[in-house]
Amino acid sequence: MSSSTAELLRGAAEVFPDEVVTQAHVRHLDLPGGAGRFALITLDNGFDHTKPTTFGPQSLARLDTALDQVEKEAADGEIVGVGLTGKPFIFAVGADLKGVEVLKRRDEALAVGRGGHEVFKRLAGLAVPTFAYYNGAAMGGGVEAGLHCTYRTVSRAVPAFSLPEVFLGLVPGWGGCTLLPNLIGADRAVTVVIENSLNQNRQLKGKQVYDLGIADALFEGADFLEQSLAWTAAVLTGGLEVVRPDIDRGEAWDAAIERGRAAADDKVHGAAPAAYRALDIMAAARNGDLRQGFAAEDEALADLIMGGELRAGVYAFNLVQRRAKRPAGAPDKGLARPVTKVGVVGAGLMASQLALLFARRLEVPVVLTDIDQERVDKGVAWVHEQVDLLLLKGRVNQDAANRLKGLVTGSLDKAAAFADADFVIEAVFEELSLKQRIFAELEEVVPAEAILATNTSSLSVTEMAAGLRHPERVVGFHFFNPVAVLPLLEIVRAERTDDASLATAFAVAKKLKKSAVLVKDAPAFVVNRILTRFMGEVLGAVDEGTPVEVADRALAPLGLPMSPIVLLDLVGPAVAHHVAGTLAAAFPDRFAQSPNLGRVVEAGKRTLYVHDSGKPELDPEVAALFQVGGTVLTEEQVRDRALDAIAQEIRLMLDEGVVAEAQDVDLCLITGAGWPFHLGGITPYLDRAGVSERVTGRTFLAPGVASIPE
Repeated sequence: MSSSTAELLRGAAEVFPDEVVTQAHVRHLDLPGGAGRFALITLDNGFDHTKPTTFGPQSLARLDTALDQVEKEAADGEIVGVGLTGKPFIFAVGADLKGVEVLKRRDEALAVGRGGHEVFKRLAGLAVPTFAYYNGAAMGGGVEAGLHCTYRTVSRAVPAFSLPEVFLGLVPGWGGCTLLPNLIGADRAVTVVIENSLNQNRQLKGKQVYDLGIADALFEGADFLEQSLAWTAAVLTGGLEVVRPDIDRGEAWDAAIERGRAAADDKVHGAAPAAYRALDIMAAARNGDLRQGFAAEDEALADLIMGGELRAGVYAFNLVQRRAKRPAGAPDKGLARPVTKVGVVGAGLMASQLALLFARRLEVPVVLTDIDQERVDKGVAWVHEQVDLLLLKGRVNQDAANRLKGLVTGSLDKAAAFADADFVIEAVFEELSLKQRIFAELEEVVPAEAILATNTSSLSVTEMAAGLRHPERVVGFHFFNPVAVLPLLEIVRAERTDDASLATAFAVAKKLKKSAVLVKDAPAFVVNRILTRFMGEVLGAVDEGTPVEVADRALAPLGLPMSPIVLLDLVGPAVAHHVAGTLAAAFPDRFAQSPNLGRVVEAGKRTLYVHDSGKPELDPEVAALFQVGGTVLTEEQVRDRALDAIAQEIRLMLDEGVVAEAQDVDLCLITGAGWPFHLGGITPYLDRAGVSERVTGRTFLAPGVASIPE
């Protein structure tokens, strides 16, 4: 490592004194078959697999010191090769993001990029071949350390392997953008660096890593290191030749980069720079000039680390990885009661999705009920069909499939079905009187301590429970559609919900593997209240006379997962109109039902857009229903109105105590509405864009929480 970079890394280490340091232990062994003496470096931070190994400034320095040792041994002819592996279940998961958060200056950020390169490229510069043994989870810099080696093996048991940097607002900046396309070709590299990353950080399994050509050999997990060392011996003695396909550096390379740009446009719509910076570096990597590529990675890392999107991305990552696992305001988990049987009132699509989820995660009997046998049979059949699909995809084996099908049954008799149920959830139409009647019926037949949960998206849970003898056991349990995909679960505490019922709800949510957020019993809770407010501004602009396509493009610069009207079509005009009505009744000064949307619902139209041309266009029949004014706004004007409204609504929600902090609003939008990491949910963006202070007089987050520390 150069003295200047070493000095900068020491400076970075000083601003990050709490780094969990990864040691690089060197041990020597004799390879099988008399292949020679071998040095094996093991990356280990001293903790078990629940605290994965990362690279901070001090960790890079430890690896650098280990490489000093093996470099001398290689030069002196004492070893025939060097291997790099990790502690049990973990190879290494990249740069320590906690260290990235505390960096204040570009030169510190540049040092992190250069330091990683200068250490890792020594693996390629040794006088003997180097081998990376991906024994467990490998992400980011962990993957990149292996890319600098001469050869790689991977365990079939590896559960997670990725370059997630673009997902967070960075680029794979320690060789990933440059080395990977030169190893496996640009098209496959675009899949790993861009597509997988932007698809909610999709992970590769060990077999996929091998199939892509990232690893040269695949071995079973039980004796992975032993098999890797035997393979290494064969390679070093010439008994085995590693052959890799030629890389197409012609038109296929350009086509891959264009495919990557299209994928980035589809996901972030130009709103976040990381994917495009990564693609620029990958495009230039075609000439194989590693020095040029590494320098470009350094500069991109420095720029992005000092940018708002990365800070928001790290903030969002921390919300999902930490706050979601320790919900603010949740009661003592020791108060939770066991759940050995679940009842679901309703057998429509939402109810059936819930039944499948409860059966898969809780592994307890689940009974569906509805108003007639045909509906019940249809709901149970849907669950069984989904289990068959899981079996077909290899997600469950035949025994598990049979067990799941046996757990989900249907009945018209609530008294018989729910007499021994510990947790009953209703998922019927959003009508308060209907839900009140159902809860009254349930109270007569369920055990004394059974939880009564509602999947309502906007109605008052307190009012639902008002007529019951035991309202303390009623809790809101609001899932998001599709249930299997979106992690958020809004857990609603009604006015009389007791701690034991709430603790049980949180315990069930954890078993369901959902991100639970405690919310106050306020109209539409969090996600639907925010989405309805911003949707109201967009539809209001249309009602006033702004063309639908103009209003629909207004939020594109934010890089949201879908445009407002596409979201409206997904939710369904009738549902959106109903929620808007609930909120308009509660807050008539800020919410209103769109007359035009009302006409669409009354006409029985299920969507506003048609896709006959391959792209969404306003349905002519819907357009004929619209009655609009003469005020035409620009995209920017619609966007400003929508953002101002969101900022105002979030501030009011926080003042009302709907959630504990702004962080919970962001967590809800990320996990319940798919809002992107580069926004940090929404409040970091509102702060960064100056909207928060303009509308509410202050920022939502303190300096440094999702921004560069002052």
